[in-house]
Amino acid sequence: MKKLAIAALCALVANGAFAAKKATDTTPEEDLKTYRDYFFKRFPGVPLQEFANGIYAVNEISRQNWEAIEEFPPYEPMVEEGEEMWNTPFANGKTYGSCFNDDPAQRKHYPHWDDQRKTVVTLPMAINECRVKNGEKPFKYAKGPITRILAYMAYQSRGQTIDVKIPNKDALAAYNKGKSIYWARRGQLNFNCGSCHVQSAGQHIRANVLSPALGQASGWPVYRSKWGELGTFHRRFKGCMKQMRAKPYKPQSEEFRDLEYFLTHMSNGIKFNGPSARE
Repeated sequence: MKKLAIAALCALVANGAFAAKKATDTTPEEDLKTYRDYFFKRFPGVPLQEFANGIYAVNEISRQNWEAIEEFPPYEPMVEEGEEMWNTPFANGKTYGSCFNDDPAQRKHYPHWDDQRKTVVTLPMAINECRVKNGEKPFKYAKGPITRILAYMAYQSRGQTIDVKIPNKDALAAYNKGKSIYWARRGQLNFNCGSCHVQSAGQHIRANVLSPALGQASGWPVYRSKWGELGTFHRRFKGCMKQMRAKPYKPQSEEFRDLEYFLTHMSNGIKFNGPSARE
């Protein structure tokens, strides 16, 4: 049965058959087991927790360079800026702590399904809602100041275990929508997300190594050498879709939040380790 499930996953990657109606064919629990089994077979000997490190879990040369960078991490000043933002009162005298129980280590709570609003809530979304609630303007979602406060909160959350819940049928519908977006072929290249991060994980595309999908939700926000700055998870979603030559959704759109919900669930059991540095 395990081999059949893995074969089915590979077939879906190969032919892009994961249409919306197909997303309901398996449960989140079955998806997670199949996902892990696939990557454990593809990269034998790599422990589950190591997948939090992306390509550095599966490529030794890249890992050596990364370990050298992490001795003086480029995101460290941004974490310090985020701490200052956390402690600086808004114009009304309140702080971010008033929205987050005075505890910046909130990563384990996001993304989650909000049953009252019938939507997936992400941490960047909650940060901007906190700002608006306190009379401040919302941040842009892809880069800039929001990455600083995210970096600080992520740093304080290191070691928390990803444990995304799918509590009811409405949450399941959002999860399945995210799954469908992940596997849908799009753009001039007719790729889906799994074309690179499942089927071709660990392989080179030009000078870059393609990261395994397992664990990809753990390290955000990320300082990418290509960007020369911190960026959010949804900035990377947008960039990937552009590389497929497809029209991307907007950061924090319902589509990208559902995609994050699916992808983060597929990293359940792995510890958060953001912020992180990547190529």
